[in-house]
Amino acid sequence: MTPRDASPWRFIPTLYLAEGLPYILINTVSVILYKRLGIDNDRIAFWTSWLYLPWVIKMFWGPAVDMVSTKRNWILGTQAGLAVLLGAAALSLRAPSFFLMSLFFFTVGAFISATHDIAADGFYMLALDDQGQALFAGIRSTFYRLAMIFGSGFLVYAAGVLETRTGDVPLSWALVMAAPAALFVLFVLYHRAALPFPKGDGAAVKKESAGVSFWEILASYLRQENIGATLAFILLYRLAEAMLVKLATPFLLDPRSAGGLGLSTSQVGVVYGTAGVGGLVAGGILGGWLISRYGFKRCLWPMVLALHLPDLFFLWMAYARPPALLAGVLVAAEQFGYGIGFSAFTVYLLMRAGESRYPTSNYAISTGIMALGMMLPGMFSGKIQLALGYQHFYLVVCLATIPGFLVIPFIPKESRPKEPALA
Repeated sequence: MTPRDASPWRFIPTLYLAEGLPYILINTVSVILYKRLGIDNDRIAFWTSWLYLPWVIKMFWGPAVDMVSTKRNWILGTQAGLAVLLGAAALSLRAPSFFLMSLFFFTVGAFISATHDIAADGFYMLALDDQGQALFAGIRSTFYRLAMIFGSGFLVYAAGVLETRTGDVPLSWALVMAAPAALFVLFVLYHRAALPFPKGDGAAVKKESAGVSFWEILASYLRQENIGATLAFILLYRLAEAMLVKLATPFLLDPRSAGGLGLSTSQVGVVYGTAGVGGLVAGGILGGWLISRYGFKRCLWPMVLALHLPDLFFLWMAYARPPALLAGVLVAAEQFGYGIGFSAFTVYLLMRAGESRYPTSNYAISTGIMALGMMLPGMFSGKIQLALGYQHFYLVVCLATIPGFLVIPFIPKESRPKEPALA
């Protein structure tokens, strides 16, 4: 079989492993890495929250990925860039100024990763017909989630094992971060041979936005009915989760004398990176099935509750300080609820995007605003935690769920006719 008629099974799994891995390394594993290297919670939360920025603003250079070269070339180029940047980050971890150096490499890597996302998702739509896209939607999601388990589970566990055996925390993390850098070299070599050459790759712009400026698309987005409620929903629905996720692993790692649970690095890899992500995947699958079975409107409120109520588990853990096994169960339960609740969020964004003349661009704008809604609360969560302690911090997190509840009655809950084209 030649690359031109390659089966999607040859490249979809590896393509979405490559899409998910840098995202989880840059936005989640970096938090654990910096915690183990002695950076305080305030600086960790503030600076790693900035790493969301490329995913917030990627909509602005998305058209360039359509107009310059092919998506196939963008995929290979960005994967090569990620191999270099992750390797550089690994080497920097033993330097005296490791925090500034590694943060720079992670920042550049975040921009490259966001560009890879644009190219990979566009390539997916070109390489597969409508039936194939539907068939492989679950496959791409599964391998993206497997990348999360590999990054925040296996790699973190491996770092913990190396810490114990070598007694050298910077060396342990340098070796662990070198592994995905090497993996991206293999991704480039493999995808150069395996990726097909789909018809239409390299076209100047997508048909839906041909001859249309970004600002016209943005204006169309802002003309949506009830756009204020939609924007409030996107920004506030995950407000509490945005705060919780930045301090979840520091809470697990911090010693009990500092209010944490005192888990080892390897235990965090199992508790948060494996059990937690496993719960997230299971919740996402169940949430998607429930909406397909009962519809968005009937599922919305139960899913809102599934998202927000498990935040109480972290509040309870901050007071009760349970052992690792029970903490793992509660983290998995919280992530399971988050997976269910996030399904409703995703379906709502897709539903609103489908009403637009520019559904792909509309969805890209919404996901950019979604990333902004995760970035801004996360920036200040570390300062809040240091000022209040973990117990009162998680009380604030629980109170932060209230805006997400209050905005629900005001959002449209059913699909509307597609916006007509301008005369």
